[in-house]
Amino acid sequence: MRIKQTIYRLFALGAVSLALLSSAAQAEEVNVMISGGFTAAYKALAPQFEAATGNTLSTAFGPSMGKAPEAIPNRLERGESADVVIMVGYALSDLIKQGKVDADSRVDLADSRIGMAVKAGAAKPDISTVEGLKSAMLNAKSIAYSDSASGVYIERELFKKLGIEEQVKPKARMIQKTPVGSLVASGEFELGFQQVSEILPVQGVDFVARIPEQVQSITTFSAGIPVGAKHPDAARALIRYLASPEARDEVIKSGLDPKH
Repeated sequence: MRIKQTIYRLFALGAVSLALLSSAAQAEEVNVMISGGFTAAYKALAPQFEAATGNTLSTAFGPSMGKAPEAIPNRLERGESADVVIMVGYALSDLIKQGKVDADSRVDLADSRIGMAVKAGAAKPDISTVEGLKSAMLNAKSIAYSDSASGVYIERELFKKLGIEEQVKPKARMIQKTPVGSLVASGEFELGFQQVSEILPVQGVDFVARIPEQVQSITTFSAGIPVGAKHPDAARALIRYLASPEARDEVIKSGLDPKH
């Protein structure tokens, strides 16, 4: 009986590796473009994928949208090579409509929610209610939010929903390229808002909480394979792994809610 149990455990532990190896018989360099929200989970999972398959991951980081040259759509427009793109779902949809990403390759990986950060050791406002969030923003001396999907929502919709746009706009700023948490850690801004998965890795800040669900904006992070990818089989193996049950714990640890 013990021998049978041991064999079963070994089979279970090796199932994912065997599945991945079967789809990538020859080691390849997989070019990945990824935006911020899924980055922490990806960095934790990448070494496991590389060890299981023998493939290596070459990674370029950039936002899912916007005018920055590092933005994934701009990279693809310039002709930069990619086998996998991991980005905000609706931005990926745009690339699919433009014929730049294979529609059949799309897989939704995780949902991301917006959270608040303060400088490490600072008092944490109670934002468990909409009124609490509103009060925290009104009382803050300065507010920072990212130039990604979460920040666009805050600037265009959340302030209006809370009825405080006129009061907070003069002291709030959208931050480009730099992680919002790092500017909160330095004391440049009192409150920082960004996707939870982008707050948690930042040193020098305390995560307060997610904003209330009634005014929350959920961003789905999705993966797809650009048309003309050089290593589509290895790309599919990577996407399957990131969406697998074996990846779930790291995805949750990063502050995301897995889709699978």
